[in-house]
Amino acid sequence: MPGHFPGTVIETSKLSEDASRTLFNGIFAGGGIALSQVASMTGLEPHVIQNWIKRGFVTSPVKRTYSPKQFARIIIINMLRQTMQIEQITGLLSHINGVLSDESDDMIADDELYHLYVGVASVLEEGDVSDSAVSAACENAAADYAEPQPGARQKLCSVLQIMAYAHIAYVASRRSLELQSYLC
Repeated sequence: MPGHFPGTVIETSKLSEDASRTLFNGIFAGGGIALSQVASMTGLEPHVIQNWIKRGFVTSPVKRTYSPKQFARIIIINMLRQTMQIEQITGLLSHINGVLSDESDDMIADDELYHLYVGVASVLEEGDVSDSAVSAACENAAADYAEPQPGARQKLCSVLQIMAYAHIAYVASRRSLELQSYLC
C-alpha cells in the first residue's frame, strides 16, 4: 500500500532516508522550485506558505524560487501541524536552529533534518513504536551527525523524538477516524 512522504502529497511505496534524498535530488535537479510547485507537492494553499514567510517561519524565496532547505522547512511545519500548534512547531525548530529567519545559527540544515526524520519514520512504519524503539531509531539517525557544538547531537535526538511522537499521534488519530467511519 503506497504512502506519502511526510508533510507532502507525494506518494511513495516505501519510506527511507535514501528515498527522500532521491526525491529532493529529482525535484531540485533544475535549481529552485516555484511557489505553485511547493503548493502542489504539499497540498498547502499558496497564501498559507506566504503567511509563514511573513511570520518569519520560513525565509523568503530568492528570485521567487524555493531552495531544498526552504522546501524542507515548509514540509516539516506542514507535517507537524497535524498534531502540534504552530507556536510549538516553531519552538521545536528554534530549539535546534535558533532564530528561524537566520540560517547562520542552524545546527542542522532543514533538508538534512527532514531526511533524518524520514529515516526515523521508515523504522516506525515497521510497527514498533515503543519508547525504546523510537529512541533507538533517533539515535541511529543521528549517529553520523557531526556536532557543530557540544550537546548538538542530544538536541537533534530530542527534536527527532518529538517529531516521531507527533507522527505516531497523527497515525493513531487517522486510524481512529477510519475505525469510526465503520460504525456509521
